[in-house]
Amino acid sequence: MRVPLREVVLMGRPVLFISPHIEDAENLSRMLAPADVPLRHAGNLSEARSDLERGEFDVVLTEAALPDGSWTDVLNLTRELHPASEVIVTRPFADSRFWAEALSMGAYDVLAQPFYASEVQRILSNACSRSVRDRTAGTAW
Repeated sequence: MRVPLREVVLMGRPVLFISPHIEDAENLSRMLAPADVPLRHAGNLSEARSDLERGEFDVVLTEAALPDGSWTDVLNLTRELHPASEVIVTRPFADSRFWAEALSMGAYDVLAQPFYASEVQRILSNACSRSVRDRTAGTAW
């Protein structure tokens, strides 16, 4: 049985979105507002590092290409600082080859752009559930 996103997030922490595109952060924030999901936006890897060092996030959503790094840098940083957090990669026109690469390297999922509210909420709900479960069980991968 799937737990609604609002219930999962209330048990968990905010979502960190890493993207140089403020309009994407605003769009995501509007999509998640009905579920009362707090979204923190970082414009690049450096800002994300500061956010991750100061706080914890159940889910980190990152664009594949960042001005000062890439999704693999985000994945490695997140695993180092918060092993139970899930990393989701966003990319325009995500194809099956990229999806397979991201999952094999440890990302939770790939979210294609443009964002669709139902897909965003489904993926975040599942990722938050897993992160909360792993964190509370002490079995972070």
